[in-house]
Amino acid sequence: MSTRRGLVGMILLLLLTVTVWAQTPAAIQCVPPEAVICVQVSRPKVLLDLLTSREMTDAITAIPLIQPQLSSPKFTEFANVIKFLETTLETDWRTGLAKLTGGGITLAVCPQDTVVAIIDAEDERLLQRLHDLFLTFARGEAEKQGQPDRVASREYHGVTAWTFDGKEAHALVGRRLIFANRAEGLKPVLDLVAQPGGRSLADSAAFQAATRAGDASAAATTFVNLKPLLGLPPIAQLLEKPRTNPLAALVFAGISESLRNSNWLHMSLGIEGQTLAVRALTDGKTAGPKNPAAFALPQKPEDGAAPNLAVPRRLAALSFYRDLHGFYAAKDTLFPERTSGLIFFENMMGIFFTGRDLTSEVLAETEPEVRIVVAEQQYDPAIGTPAVKLPAFAVVLRLRHPEQFRPVVEEAWQKAVGLINFTRGQQALPGLIIDRPSHGETKFTMAAFSTVDVEDKTKLDTRFNVRPALALPGAYLVLSSTDGLARDLIDALVRNADQTARPLAQTHSLLEIDGAGAASVLSANRETLIRGDMVKKGRSRPEAEAGIDMLIALVKFVDQAKLSVDARDSLTQFQLEMKLNLPKP
Repeated sequence: MSTRRGLVGMILLLLLTVTVWAQTPAAIQCVPPEAVICVQVSRPKVLLDLLTSREMTDAITAIPLIQPQLSSPKFTEFANVIKFLETTLETDWRTGLAKLTGGGITLAVCPQDTVVAIIDAEDERLLQRLHDLFLTFARGEAEKQGQPDRVASREYHGVTAWTFDGKEAHALVGRRLIFANRAEGLKPVLDLVAQPGGRSLADSAAFQAATRAGDASAAATTFVNLKPLLGLPPIAQLLEKPRTNPLAALVFAGISESLRNSNWLHMSLGIEGQTLAVRALTDGKTAGPKNPAAFALPQKPEDGAAPNLAVPRRLAALSFYRDLHGFYAAKDTLFPERTSGLIFFENMMGIFFTGRDLTSEVLAETEPEVRIVVAEQQYDPAIGTPAVKLPAFAVVLRLRHPEQFRPVVEEAWQKAVGLINFTRGQQALPGLIIDRPSHGETKFTMAAFSTVDVEDKTKLDTRFNVRPALALPGAYLVLSSTDGLARDLIDALVRNADQTARPLAQTHSLLEIDGAGAASVLSANRETLIRGDMVKKGRSRPEAEAGIDMLIALVKFVDQAKLSVDARDSLTQFQLEMKLNLPKP
């Protein structure tokens, strides 16, 4: 009879537990409405599988700066603590971490430097055992320091709230751990737990709009209430720069305007294998004739930035949809206060283009297509190798009337080289020698410094990184810092002409980075970077070496990264796709 009553009691207790848990509001409904930032990890196992994978562990432990730490006394002590926890809790750390966070993680940043974390565990018993273990540690440490009152608890809405150091506060509600870095931060969360009908962040119009626009299947999302942040002086000053700087306005057109006028920012993270996909949305409006975005947003549904050009040893490539003619024609409206930089630019262009009107006779010849390519240089031993190896870069424009404009731009380029030579001549410095080589069916113009009189050609001066070139293959204008990159771009443009590459519809900015190439350039200049770090930051050589090696290792983690920006459906969308380069197990 007693056995039957015990069984019935267990069933009732189980039903009661399930009922209580079912009534517990969702984590987002427990976040105070004034939260400025809220991060939700809805699929923590997907994130943990990547971060705790053998590939990631091997990649991190292979970093030169990390390796010495693995044998340090502090790491040994940390490893012993992990082993103790694994033994006490009867689980390995990866499995235990998954069970403790498998229900989801919510992190909120609120006013008055308050941070709230809500963690839903899959295993309530494991969570309780871990809390009891830490409670024992905290009491023991407090007794040692003669501060036993530092560890305390009190009841609030029928929930036991704890503090282990007199500052933070936390509570266990079933399988849920609620933590706040300040005791005052825990109370509003427990109020919402006790009264689910209370107003929370989930009820705000901005959060709901952002959630509707976001990706519901993402592993993690972040909501940012931009209005309070836009009022902070550093952010406000940063977003104001494009209003006074024409170059910044042109590059970040459509981006700065959107952020400046937005109520919210919503980001989502997707993970597939070793590829991370981040999608960010803002609701700021970018329209208006007196707005730089008017000359960056594609006017037709099929318009957009051209695909990036692929060349050997490429480090990065950018492609912009920018109406240079329209933008410059509206300069007086966009920038009523003429800057010294703008005045200098106009004066130089007036000299190079023989007084031609820069708006109607020069920039009017360009299509709204701007592409930039950065590539690692390949040096000819017969010419020499600079001590500091800088990457080559080039700008590619598409012309409306290439045949008529070719002699105009050729004359302007040669005037620019002549001005450089004249200035260097006044300083008794060697000048550039102009040549007209051919590559395929394209004859182009280049200039270079001579190394005939240089004895040691293995450590040339930095100026030998530059061999400026101008090429006009087909309908394109290529202005490159080296003739080598100009040749590669001629090949790429001829190849693309055969394939008839289509523009990326409604995308106005596109950036691609090749991690292997960037790491190669950093490695080639390692010694120079170390010396610069020692001089500029006053670091010792071992410290500088560790910092530079860490930078190179982190860059090697990224195989490829691609960022695109477009505006559609009254939203500005940023999409970042990053493919990691982790060693195979």
